[in-house]
Amino acid sequence: MLYHKGTQTIETERLKLRRFTVKDAEDMYNNWANDDKVTECLSWPTHKSIDTTRKILESWMESYDKDDTYSWAITYKEDNIVIGSIGVVSLNNQHESCSIGYCIGRNFWGRGITTEAFKEIIQFLLYEVGFERIEAYHHTDNPASGNVMKKAGLLFEGTLRHYRKNIRGKFVDCDLYGIIKK
Repeated sequence: MLYHKGTQTIETERLKLRRFTVKDAEDMYNNWANDDKVTECLSWPTHKSIDTTRKILESWMESYDKDDTYSWAITYKEDNIVIGSIGVVSLNNQHESCSIGYCIGRNFWGRGITTEAFKEIIQFLLYEVGFERIEAYHHTDNPASGNVMKKAGLLFEGTLRHYRKNIRGKFVDCDLYGIIKK
């Protein structure tokens, strides 16, 4: 059984995972949303203006009223600058499962930040909310994302052929990873 709690503040050794605010628009835009390299394997296009980022954040903030919304800003504890995002991109209450998506600014790649955040999110979702299964997938041409999933404890389950269209409208294969409650 699921006990939805909504987006709670979670801290790790280096990070604070918290709800987004409209004040985060500049950090989000500058650190990843306007970067074609960051968004090339995501399901949404690069933001062309900070106004787009503000509108997205406003819609996310409205969704925080629902207790089954899980969307975190990734920040360093010491400065509270938003450097990435992680959250549940789809969930299935009947099957007690969810799918996680994340992105982080290019200047922060390779530092273990996303893995650190993902590990804490897994603990929260499995053992506090009660999900039985968490999964994530990445385009096969983005193996670094698969490394994050493996380091966070997910197991490779297979390749889904032509699973999603990329932002250019081309079908891409995706590798699926999952973890179940033990």
